[in-house]
Amino acid sequence: MTSYGQFCPVAKAMELLDERWTILIVREMLLGSRHFNELRRGVPKMSPALLTKRLRSLERAGVIHRTEVGGRSVYTLTTMGQELEPVVDALSEWGIRWVGELGDADLDPHLLLWDMRRTIPVERWPRRRTMVQFVFSDIVGKARSWWLVVFGDEAQVCDFDPGYDLDATVMTELRTLTEIWRGDIDWRIVLSENRVEIHAPADIAREIPSWIGQGLSAAIARPA
Repeated sequence: MTSYGQFCPVAKAMELLDERWTILIVREMLLGSRHFNELRRGVPKMSPALLTKRLRSLERAGVIHRTEVGGRSVYTLTTMGQELEPVVDALSEWGIRWVGELGDADLDPHLLLWDMRRTIPVERWPRRRTMVQFVFSDIVGKARSWWLVVFGDEAQVCDFDPGYDLDATVMTELRTLTEIWRGDIDWRIVLSENRVEIHAPADIAREIPSWIGQGLSAAIARPA
């Protein structure tokens, strides 16, 4: 780690935390990721080699603890790491209030669907296995279509058709769904402006906005 050469505790903290991707790894662990592949899905643009390097740095610093269960590495936050939760929450709130503009490079279907998977309100979904397909009209190639499957209290996201009965298809642009999820715009507006098309029986189509909801940042108050 590069030293700032200052006794200031902010400087000392940032010597550890301001390396690229480090605070995002902590964010993922605070959101429940415990395994290497789970962490990779939360930082899909980070190389596996760099993720490994950052995990080792955080372990040496005492922020995380690694154990092996069934031959797999399991990463958990130590007390030191858990104390970063209000820091990450404050950064999230500050970022959504004051650094809200999204560039095209910020749009990532892998991260969007992964975040949706872990925080959608599964209690609002039918108790049977339910599958919704998302089609991004502005994406060409494999990342164009995604499937979200909810069964009981678990949700899974797939970048291939898992073969279950399809209940609904949501068609929109990646930016639009990202803005909905962040809370920059709500479902009512995008539906009234035909920026989202929901192909499903009428009773299911009415429920889709409630099933999907919005991400955690949607609850953060924005400046006027």
